[in-house]
Order: sequence, then C-alpha cells, then structure tokens
Amino acid sequence: MRFLGKAVLCTAVAMCAAAPNAAQAEGSGHQIAVVDVAYIFKNHVAIKAQVGDVEAELKSYEQELSGKRDELKNAAAELKTFKVGSPEYAAAEERVAGMESRLRLDMARKRKEISDAEAKIYFDNYQRISTGVKYLANHYKINLVLRYNSEEMDLEQGESVIRGVMKSIVYHDDALDMTKGVMQYLDQTMKVAANPAATIK
Repeated sequence: MRFLGKAVLCTAVAMCAAAPNAAQAEGSGHQIAVVDVAYIFKNHVAIKAQVGDVEAELKSYEQELSGKRDELKNAAAELKTFKVGSPEYAAAEERVAGMESRLRLDMARKRKEISDAEAKIYFDNYQRISTGVKYLANHYKINLVLRYNSEEMDLEQGESVIRGVMKSIVYHDDALDMTKGVMQYLDQTMKVAANPAATIK
C-alpha cells in the first residue's frame, strides 16, 4: 500500500488525492498507515500562507506599537517639564495615564486577536487534515492511522532530542506513510474552497 503514486482519485465534489503505486493486498487483515501532521502544518503552501498573513499583521502592529510607545515616552518626558502640583502637570499626568491605559488595552486586544487568528488556522486546517486522512483511509480500507513525527533528532538541540526520544512510533515502513497523499488532498480541497468555480481537469 503506497500513497506516493501519480493516479488521482476524484470525489463527486472534484477533490483529488494521491493513489498507491502498488495494488493493495486483498485480505481480512487490518491495514495501518501513518501521517506526519506537524510536517503538513510546516510545509503545506496554503497553510504557510495563512500563517504568513498573521505574522505580517503582527509585524505591522509592532511597527504601529513602536510609534505609540514613542508618543507615550515623549508625553512622559513633557510631564517632567511641569511643576508638580501645577494645573499643567495634572493635565499632562492625566494625558500620560490615559495614553498608557489605552496602549495596555490595545496590546491585550491585539494579542487576543492574533492568538484567536492562529488558533483558527490550526483548528480549520486540522479539520481538513482529518477529513483527508479519513477520505484516504476509507478508500484504501485502512483501519487505523497513527500520527508520527518524521523530524530527525539534532544532538545540538536538546528539545529535538527529547522530541525524538518521546516519539510514539520507533519504526515504520515508508510505504505506510500517507502524508504526501494528505498534502495532495489539501492542495485540491483548499484550491476548491478558495475558488468554488474551479474545476479539476
């Protein structure tokens, strides 16, 4: 059972996925496959573009934030030029406090907005990946699909070694890996979602 072939399997809604090179063995035994979800999130073009949009928005906000911080710094510097207790000092102090409060609230709002946007990307795309896995599993009569991590351990990075040691799957035959098939499924379904009028030839 391989998922790296060229043939395509089309559904009624014109979505395709990779077909196996070798014929699937007939029999009543259970069929197992693996999928690298982390690899898909890191490498799928459409998902990377979505994450890139959020990162660009964050970068733009950081530039805007830098300007507001400079504004606050200037207002605080101006405050020091007034005599403590004077009407001018009280007005400037109130202005600085208001700017600081608005900036804090704006930062908290933006952090939540960015966090929610990232969560939605991961949520929506995990649903798509799960649907792709189910689609391929049903077609190839696979009973169980396990998540695995194909990342190689890097001795120079402690976290990489820990992740490697903690892998649930120590070994698998490459023929069981449906990651590429799921990536191709996403290519087609996300293209259709972005352009409902698109047809697959």
